[in-house]
This record gives sequence, structure tokens and C-alpha cells, in this order.
Amino acid sequence: MEYNFSEIEKIAREKWESSNIYKVENNSTKPKYYVLDMFPYPSGAGLHVGHPLGYIFSDIYARYKRMKGFNVLHPMGFDAFGLPAEQYAIQTGQHPEITTKKNIETYIQQLKKIGFSYDWSRQVTTCEPSYYKHTQWIFLQLFNAWYNTKKEQAQPIADLISVFETQGNKGVSAACDDTVLKFSAEEWKSFPPKQQQAILMNYRLAFQKESFVNWCPALGTVLANDEVINGVSERGGHPVEKKKMAQWFLRITAYAERLLKGLESLDWTESIKDMQRNWIGKSIGAMVSFPLKNHQEKIDVFTTRVDTIFGVSFLVIAPEHDLVQQITTPEFKEQVEAYVKMCASKSDIERQAEKVVSGQFTGAYVLHPFTQTEVPVFIADYVLAGYGTGAVMAVPSGDQRDYLFAKKFDLPIIPILDAQQNLEQEADATKEGKYINSDFINGLNYADATALLIQKLEEQNKGYGKINYKMRDAGFSRQRYWGEPFPIYYDKDDIIYTVDEEKLPITLPKVESYKPTGTGESPLATATDWVTQFGKDTRMETDTMPGYAGSSWYFLRYMDPENEHEIVSNEAQAYWQNVDFYVGGSEHAVGHLLYSRFWHKFLKDIGKVNTEEPFQRMVNQGMIQGVSKFVYKYFPDIKISNQTDVFEEFSNLNKLVNNLIISREFIVIENEKLLLKDLSYFERVLTDKYPGFVNYLNLNNHKINIDDIKIRKFHVDINYVKNDILDFERLKAEDINYKDAIFITEEDGNYYCGSEVEKMSKSKWNVVNPDQIIEQYGADVFRMYEMFLGPIDTAKPWDTNGISGVSNFIRKFWRMFFDDFGKQRWIENQASQDELKILHKTIKKINEDIERLAFNTCVSTMMIAVNELSKLKTVSVATLSTLTKLIAPFAPHTAEVLWLKLGNSTSIVDADFPTHDEQYLVESSFNYPIQINGKHRNNIELSLEATNEEIQTIVLADEKIKKFTDGKELKKFIVVKGRIINLVVSE
Repeated sequence: MEYNFSEIEKIAREKWESSNIYKVENNSTKPKYYVLDMFPYPSGAGLHVGHPLGYIFSDIYARYKRMKGFNVLHPMGFDAFGLPAEQYAIQTGQHPEITTKKNIETYIQQLKKIGFSYDWSRQVTTCEPSYYKHTQWIFLQLFNAWYNTKKEQAQPIADLISVFETQGNKGVSAACDDTVLKFSAEEWKSFPPKQQQAILMNYRLAFQKESFVNWCPALGTVLANDEVINGVSERGGHPVEKKKMAQWFLRITAYAERLLKGLESLDWTESIKDMQRNWIGKSIGAMVSFPLKNHQEKIDVFTTRVDTIFGVSFLVIAPEHDLVQQITTPEFKEQVEAYVKMCASKSDIERQAEKVVSGQFTGAYVLHPFTQTEVPVFIADYVLAGYGTGAVMAVPSGDQRDYLFAKKFDLPIIPILDAQQNLEQEADATKEGKYINSDFINGLNYADATALLIQKLEEQNKGYGKINYKMRDAGFSRQRYWGEPFPIYYDKDDIIYTVDEEKLPITLPKVESYKPTGTGESPLATATDWVTQFGKDTRMETDTMPGYAGSSWYFLRYMDPENEHEIVSNEAQAYWQNVDFYVGGSEHAVGHLLYSRFWHKFLKDIGKVNTEEPFQRMVNQGMIQGVSKFVYKYFPDIKISNQTDVFEEFSNLNKLVNNLIISREFIVIENEKLLLKDLSYFERVLTDKYPGFVNYLNLNNHKINIDDIKIRKFHVDINYVKNDILDFERLKAEDINYKDAIFITEEDGNYYCGSEVEKMSKSKWNVVNPDQIIEQYGADVFRMYEMFLGPIDTAKPWDTNGISGVSNFIRKFWRMFFDDFGKQRWIENQASQDELKILHKTIKKINEDIERLAFNTCVSTMMIAVNELSKLKTVSVATLSTLTKLIAPFAPHTAEVLWLKLGNSTSIVDADFPTHDEQYLVESSFNYPIQINGKHRNNIELSLEATNEEIQTIVLADEKIKKFTDGKELKKFIVVKGRIINLVVSE
């Protein structure tokens, strides 16, 4: 029976689907185990071979755990809201839902081909109203909650309102904006509804405030940070500026400490934990108030180095700071406005990365809180309004950025510690030594000075000690169509109302155009009936939620996907608890993973889940990189004298030459530039290709001047390349861009492409479709080869040169069961000792390697086992049955069919995974290497139970050993049991 993978896969899939084998129940006598992949965005390009790496890895582990006796939940779904679908809708007018559903169908077909053990009955899709109904419900809970810092948990906003009505906000321990003013119960009751709403916004976990966005006037839309490059839009290159708009936020900062502490309990890599720690950015310091001269207001600054306060020589506030316009004096108004406009064209990332020192004096001064010295106030691009208070106290002697700023604007640089060095050249941030030029802390060390300063600040009501976090509240508004609508509407006075829960979901309306409105509003604003659905004097919130909304809780929905009334029932959540084994990319460390942890902690606070963390163990798969292929195009700048005399057919010589594409043999790289190896190459090419033209040039004394030779490399579709050789004739026939190309080949007539390992991407033309690999080699070979490429957490290039080895292994494994004529090869008698020794050594190694997630070595271990067993005359059916179970998680289709051929009626999916028996691992003998005077002379198989005297007798009687010992005195005979035998004889 020949190994026909297409037929094998068909038989296996039909059996699995007909028996619904992967459907999982929410109750079982078995222990539960929840294995989850980060669900994909269903792009139009479908899967490439890099995508399934993590899926195959998790599937192997899920199958293994099931065979180990666990009730395994292993679901799949789709993160279906996304910008690509909306951009496609803008271009074609086709509803994003249509393209998204079509893409999902393609993904499911591809995933099923690979043989994943997903329970498809639990599929979730974030753009389905039945799903985002619950996303909207969670948003309402966030909106109607505040965070009690004393109890460290979220509580209903109604409870906070009750506190306000009885005692005001004095003594309230809450995560809130620092700008909140104190008020009494009587004052609260006297506030009009709109003012009460504004105050509560400072406390709600989902809240609205004015914030700067990236506004592109030419496109008439708000852009995400990754859509802005160097101050212009990625699409079209239009100028982008900062614009203040009302935006929704989630108060993730309220959970900063719990997010930090929770990391300690997680089985994640330290690198991912550190990324989250750094993003959260806990720092202990002080809040210091600098009163403005000639103004009632003050500028608050958070600093982690309050000990340097006497070295402050200027203050810097963000160009977007609320006080900029108010404090700028008339003589500096024009310069300040110009600087603010310049900064508005840059993204936050660009501003922070800026190397050139810039800033502008406002004309305003603050008073030093202790010395009352006047301190000038500047604006500068390196200070961001959204981080901290949007202001920094500048200490040039202790901070290099402040030092450079002070040098540029000729500001004082005040030494503050006697241990500071080289202040003529650079800042020194040391905390060592004693303070100088520092008033009442002179002579103190760092610890004592810091404690005294915070004490004085608090006593004089000029500041206080504070723990700060670098993490900002999470933006939650998008001015797009394709996202979850907010369950929020406004009355004519802009009072906010929430949609009743029984009216959820609020679904997306049909709109005439998905294009931006030009006003900054989303396309939803054009759906008049939808906007006024709660009354003619009302208007719906027309922003939509961001992509991370649906992905922040999807793992819970898999537990109870058909529940119409709640996100998950108490019973289902109590059974599945949280994800035991999560697989995904490290690029989501401070996005999805952080938001999911925040949402989960909030849901625990309101009693919807009983676990503090969503993902207990996580593995980050490395990237499968593509091997890009390049062609080299020639861009010379050619000038020909007496152009009018040249033959008409060659009048456009530049166009002719620009079609030359040169093989890699003629290219050299110097100083990161591509150059020709020989400048006369151009002339040789024309002589070879167009001899008549070159002769004409010579006869008429025309001269070709090559002023500037430029060679550029271009990605070429890897489907036209095999072993670096380009099928350029097919490329010219099928790609209009190369229709007129002239390929300059090497001496053998081949065009050789350049190669480079890069991220696998459609834009780089290096994408390998798994369907092609499966069609050629089969799904099980594809699965095993992806694991065989290397450890799961490392990046590795895709290279099909090694896949034939895995294909040969699978076929060799199959031939242990059947010969080429389909006759069974196994025997019914008991396994031999040699079989059992090989088998149980393999079982032990594979169990150990799976537990330590070394799936690549599992594949090589199976290869070794098959090679060793193939050398035996016969192999028992018991040994083959065990081998089939061992390979089942890796090659499930092959294992399923072989299992049935061995006479089993049930699926191998439910078989027990093998465990080794130690008795077969005990060696009775050892093949000892024999060394004489330090040189290896022979190997002798000896019983491990033999005494040293017996060993010596046998070794000295060996003919090969006697050649080196006869006639010589034996000085030493050393036996290292189970390792080596050493003899020392006289020379």
C-alpha cells in the first residue's frame, strides 16, 4: 500500500468530522486543560507558511494533553474588525462584512487542511453582532465603574455618587485625574447635571476627555500613529497636524500596580514580563508645584529626583499644554505659535526620537517653591502633554538632555553634588556625594535629602510624595466605520446616556460611503436615522471602538459561545478558569496582552470571572522568515552628443538601457551601495546586444558618458525562482512590469537572483502558501517540517531544501507497516528485547521533550527510532501501535489511518499517550572504549555486572589489545564502570 497522503488525509478528516471528535463539553470527570492560539485577523492574502507555526505547535501540545487524559479546550476564531477591510471598502464600495466573511472562509479551509484539532462549534468572530453585543456590555460596565484604591478594586459608580451625596469627595480614595477639585456634599448637590457628569468623568474607568489626535486635513480623517510617517500620512504623503477632539479612554492606569504584581505569578518568559514592567514604568518620586509669576495658576511637575530641585534653572512644558496660550507674553506670541504648529506635525514617537535640540521661551516665569527664585518657562518638543503632567523641571547638571538645552539657550548649569564631575563637558546624574548649592539639604546624602524635601513639600503644601507610572490611559476611540459602535448617545445639551442593556447590540448601520467625512467624524455620522435612533433631539456616539476591544476578552467567549445573555456563565468559567497554555507573538506584549490582563482583572472585580489572570502560561513563537529574491536593475544617466544623428530606433537610449536587468554575478557592494564590478560592462552589453548601434556610434565619434551609475535591487516573486535561478521568460510573459526587460545572464545562460532573509510579507513577494506545500508533500510533512526547523521561540528562515528529508521519513515510517505492494509487514508475536529497548528509550525522550516544548528534537528522535527499528528483521504489532501513538500529535492524519489499519475501531485521538518502562532502559552491557597509554586501541562489549578482575582477564586476552601489551609490564588497569577502561604499560 503506497503512502498516498491525499487519500490518507481525506480518510482521517472524514472520520474526525463524522464523529465530531473535537467537540468539547464544559463538564468532565477529566481534569481540564485550555490551549489557545492568539486568533488571527483574516486578511485577504490568506495564510502563509509563517502563520501556522504557532498553531501547529499548540495543536501538538493540545493533542498530547488529550492523550494524557485531559479534557482539552482548543478553539479558534477571528479578530475580524480591522483597517485593511475598511480601506478595501473605501476603494471598492463593498461592505467590509462581505470581504471579511469571504476571507474567514478561506482561512477555515486552509486551517482544516493542516489538521488542527479545533472545536469549530466554539468559533467566535469579533465583528458578529452576537459577539460585540457583549463587548458593548463590558464597555458599559467600565463606564459605570470607578476604582477604589483603598480596596484595590473596581466598584459601581452609583456607590461613588452616594459618597458624594453624603460627604463630597473629601477622603475618597480613587484613581482619578489629578485636576479634580475638592467639593462638599452640599456643593455636589448644587452642581447642574452637566457639571456632575464632567466630575464623574474624572473617576469612571471608561471616560471621555479632549485629547490630541493625528488630523490630516487633505484626507479629512484622523490617523493612527502607525499611519503617520515623518509628519505626513502614509497614504498620499499629506501633512498631518495635532487636533484636539473628544476621545474615549479606558483608565488602565488604575490597575497599574495590580498589573505589575500579577506578573510574578505568571509562567511567561522574563523578556515579556520585562517589556510589560517597562511599559507600566513604575517610579517613586514627588509632585512639586511651581506657582506662575503674575498668574493664579501653578505648574505641577512629577520628578523622580526631587533631590535635584535646587539645580532647577528652567521649566519645560509640552507645546500642547493647556497653559501655553495663557502664559505666553505678547512679545513671544508669534514665535510660540510657530513652534507649536511645527510640533503638531510630528508624532509623539518622532518627537521623542528627535536628536536636534529645539525649544521656545514663552516669556513666563515660575517661582521656585523653596527659594522663590524666578525660573523661565520654555516649551519643547521632547515633553509630551499626555505623559505625566506635561511639564518637567530641568536640572542641567544632572540630566544630559537638559544640559544640551541649557547650552543652546545659555541657561545656568548649577552643580548640586560634590561628586559631580566634568560638568564643563556633560551632565552627571550621580546620586553619590554630599549636596552643595542646595539650601537646607547641603551636606546631606541622597536618601536623607530626598526624605527631608518631601517632608518640607508636604508641610508647606507645595507638593507631596507620589508613585507615578509611565503607562498612559488607553485610547479607545477610532473615527472609522468598521468597529464596534459605542452604546452611548447624547441629548441636545450633550449629556451622555447609556443604551439599556436589553437593547444591545447597537449594530453598524448601512452607509452610502465608507470614506472619511472630512470633519473628523466617522462615516457613521452620515447615517442620519441611525444617529437619531433614540429621539430627534439625540445623537449616537459616532466613533467606534479600537481593534483591541474584541480581542481583550475573546478567550472567555470560547468557554460559552452560545450564551445569549452573558459573556460567559458562572458554571463554564468556574470549570475552565483561564487559559493554561497561550501561544502567540511577542509583538503583542504591551498591546493585546496588557489590555487583556486589565479587562480580566476588571471582570474579576465585578464578579464575572474568578481568576486574576487570563493566561497562566504563555509561549512566544519565533517568526518564520521569508527568503526574498532580488533582481538588479540598471539606472545609468546617459548623455549622447549629436543625439539627432542617432538612428531613430535608438533615439530613446535611456529607455532601452533602463530595461537592463543584471544578474548578481556582475554586482558588488561597497559602502552599502550596489555597484557594477566593471564600468566597461555597459559598453560590452550594448556591443553584444546591439552591435550595429555601437558601430554607428564609433564611426560618427559619438561618445556615451555615464555620469551616474545607479543599481537598485527589486523584490521578485519567489514563485519564479528555483535554486536562485530566475525563470525570466515566464516572468516576462506573466508580469507586465517585466514585459520589455532585457535580462543579462551569466555564462551558463541563467539569471541568478540575490537573496536576503526578511520578514515574510506579501509586499516582499516572499510569501509561501501552505496550500502549495500541502499539495506537494501532504499536511503531516508540513506540520513536522515546521517543527523540525528549530526551537519554537527562535526566528528561522523558510527553506524547502530540507523538507524532502521529513517527507522521506514519513514514507519510511509508513513502510514499517506496509511494503510497496500493500502487504502488511508487522508480526503478531511479542516484541524482542532490542525492539523494547529502542521503543522505551524513544518514549522517554519524546515525553521529556514535549514537556520542555522541544518539538524539533521530538521529530529527530522519531527519525532515529525508525532508522534503528528498520534494521531489525521484524517489528511486532505492539511496537508499531505504540509508535503510532507517539507520532499522532505530530502527524495526526497518518497516525489515524495506521491506527485503523492496525484493527482499532476508535480514533487515535482518544488513545493513551505511551509512557516508558524503566526496566527496558537498564543496560546489561556496555561497549567499553579501551585506551592504552592514552591512545584508543579497541572497543569491547562487556557485562555491566562483571567484576574488575573478570574485565581485566577478558581485555588482556583480546587479540588487538595483546599487540600493545605483549612483552610489556602492566602498571595500571583502571575501570570506570559504564564509561571507559584505561591501561598503562611500560614503554
